[in-house]
Amino acid sequence: MSSGLGKLVCVTGASGYIASWIVNFLLQRGYTVRATVRDPTNPKKTQHLVNLDGAKERLQLFKADLLQEGSFDSAIQGCDGVFHTASPVPPPAANIQNPQAEVIEPAVKGTLNVLKSCAKSPSVKRIILTSSMAAAIYNGRPLSPEVEIDETWFSNPDFCLETKKWYAFSKISAEDIAWKFVKENNIDMVVINPTVTVGPLLQPELNSSAAIIFNLINGSETFPNTSFPWVNVKDVADAHIKAYEIPSASGRYILSERVTHLSEIVKILRNLYPALQIADKCADNEPFMPTYQVSKEKAKNLGIEFIPLDVSLKETLESLKEKKFVHDF
Repeated sequence: MSSGLGKLVCVTGASGYIASWIVNFLLQRGYTVRATVRDPTNPKKTQHLVNLDGAKERLQLFKADLLQEGSFDSAIQGCDGVFHTASPVPPPAANIQNPQAEVIEPAVKGTLNVLKSCAKSPSVKRIILTSSMAAAIYNGRPLSPEVEIDETWFSNPDFCLETKKWYAFSKISAEDIAWKFVKENNIDMVVINPTVTVGPLLQPELNSSAAIIFNLINGSETFPNTSFPWVNVKDVADAHIKAYEIPSASGRYILSERVTHLSEIVKILRNLYPALQIADKCADNEPFMPTYQVSKEKAKNLGIEFIPLDVSLKETLESLKEKKFVHDF
């Protein structure tokens, strides 16, 4: 696993859930990593990175702010590759007061600022942009078990605005602007579109996707009537690095092990942990939201063999326990 020996790469928003795993795997593979965070002096955001194997020798922390043009210049200068993962992810039930300032601007302007820094550095061979399934699924097409979503699907920004899907709007807008910029500036970019990402946490804070699982076991009596596509965080981090290392990787890669309704998640958790107090009825009496399919073909071309969902859920719960979010069960 030492394919990154002697190579210098940058990971933006390095303290986040997915980014932390990317940093972890890059260090394992021998890369020297420049990790950008908003505040390198805040141990809550950096200690879990500093503790990683290889961090002492090959991890450098850089201060950078998405909204500040030029603030990524020094971190990116001289790097061979850039993983741009920094972007706000509001929790599922977040009460967003100012979508423009809280979600949209950091995602869109931030992506542009990072790309501008990349354009200034002739050393950068490829950029890997972390987008989201949210940038593919919301195009007004009805979903059903027969429908298969693949990399040719793009969310419709107008539809996202009308339906107040601010996160989806921020991700599709950032992706749109990124594709335009790299084309104009002749930069090589690959985009990763993860679905709802679960599995072990490296960071000390509860992230929004782990919170979906946490809410099911934290005294709630009901589960939301919704279906999600799921993927393990380790597969997502691995896909980022493979997309960087494999010369033929191109375009977008959607990552999903499977799509299930939350009622199915509840069943799996029950089987894994019979003693768990778990939400046992749906929050409404409507028909269950339909599931759909997500193509795995392109992800398999990268060499991703998805970790099964029940394993991912077990890892999530064990991690929540280890980090003291939940008591023993």
